Amino acid sequence: MKKNVAIIMGGFSSEHDISIKSAGVVYKHLDAEKYNPYRIHINKDAWYYLDEKKIEHHINKNDFSIVINDEKIKFDVVFNAIHGTPGEDGILQSYFELLDIPHTSCDSYQAALTFNKRDLLSTLKPYGIKSATSYFLNLGDTIDCLAIVEKVGLPCFVKANRAGSSFGISKVYEEKELESAIAKAFKEDDEIIIESFLDGTEVSVGVITYKGEITVLPITEIVTENDFFDYEAKYEGKSQEITPARITIEKQNQISKIAHNIYSILKLKGFTRSEFIFKGDEPYLLEVNTTPGLTEESILPQQAQIFGISLPQLFENAIEEALKNNT
Repeated sequence: MKKNVAIIMGGFSSEHDISIKSAGVVYKHLDAEKYNPYRIHINKDAWYYLDEKKIEHHINKNDFSIVINDEKIKFDVVFNAIHGTPGEDGILQSYFELLDIPHTSCDSYQAALTFNKRDLLSTLKPYGIKSATSYFLNLGDTIDCLAIVEKVGLPCFVKANRAGSSFGISKVYEEKELESAIAKAFKEDDEIIIESFLDGTEVSVGVITYKGEITVLPITEIVTENDFFDYEAKYEGKSQEITPARITIEKQNQISKIAHNIYSILKLKGFTRSEFIFKGDEPYLLEVNTTPGLTEESILPQQAQIFGISLPQLFENAIEEALKNNT
């Protein structure tokens, strides 16, 4: 019997439109002989399924169901394609866990932890995972630009603590630029992180659970035409994403082991993509994404295909792993 799959998309953040694209690719590649896929819009004002006639069928949040032609449809599994809140920060994970509906992303605690850059890096530090020197600010804190520069140096990066796709990020070269960069970051989140600049090779490492085993995918090297890997570089062709990365076998083995360890230490599930910068021979962790982009052009699907996993196989595996974990 075919499984009903809710592909959730949209969300409440600046990554809304990117999520819609990811969900469209998942929908396109799911095996119609095995699954009944429904693209479910999750927006602040409404949750609904939009059918082929453009009719909205609103979600009953009591049990995450819809009614079509007087028939109640419940979902066997949720495919999470929401980048940012509430799909990447643990909110929807908690909701589905309460309803006992399996989903393709990690559990609620892990989602909340990885979405919070400060907490993630602090949690991994005792395990020897290196990261840039950082300075934290909350909205309303006194901004001491001199203290910031003294701690992290220049240039530095100002980032929203809980945001993705490089929204709210700035590279700052002079102290006088800090306040405007901080104001930009606070538009995305009421917590920000200011990090020292790491000059080196940036790499992205996909780690997934595939056929029951933690699997590290081929490593991607990021070469951007812009000053850093910003939104334009990620989504508007202003970068090269080279897979496999042009790094030594020793570095490949080193970074693969670290990415595997992070996945294990944090007890992650589903898709993850960790970002690092090599400073000399040492990799420094930038962040871990637990609902990375899933379009044909996105990094993790590219890595999977080079590994020998097609998009239909990648998405079917995610669903089957979620169903298996819920039995």
